[in-house]
Amino acid sequence: MSHEILQPPNRARPRGYASGIAAEGRQIFISGQIGWNAEQHFASDELAAQVRQALANIVEVLACAGAAPEHLVRLTWYVTSREEYYASIEGIGNAYREVIGRHFPAMSVVVVAGLLEPRAKVEIEATAVL
Repeated sequence: MSHEILQPPNRARPRGYASGIAAEGRQIFISGQIGWNAEQHFASDELAAQVRQALANIVEVLACAGAAPEHLVRLTWYVTSREEYYASIEGIGNAYREVIGRHFPAMSVVVVAGLLEPRAKVEIEATAVL
């Protein structure tokens, strides 16, 4: 994959994500992944634990295409609580680095009123280019 981080020179560098990425190659689109396991059970109601599992689910789907976390170009996160997100930011950051590493694609985080699965606190969509 060929990709380039897009960072306007007059803007402060973002922490934990890229302002933009230009990429060339096979596109992989991953539907929203929530924090349940392969049997569709939640191991935890903690946001950081659900983030870790949702990201692991994304990595598992990436592997089906022969891709890895470094091929991610975009993540869109849907969280059910802004307050819980900020209260869990350290654990979320640790989970992200454990599963994805130090690769930071373009990202958005959106606060939503709820998700389809009542226990889900986060859903993450992903786009990768291989």
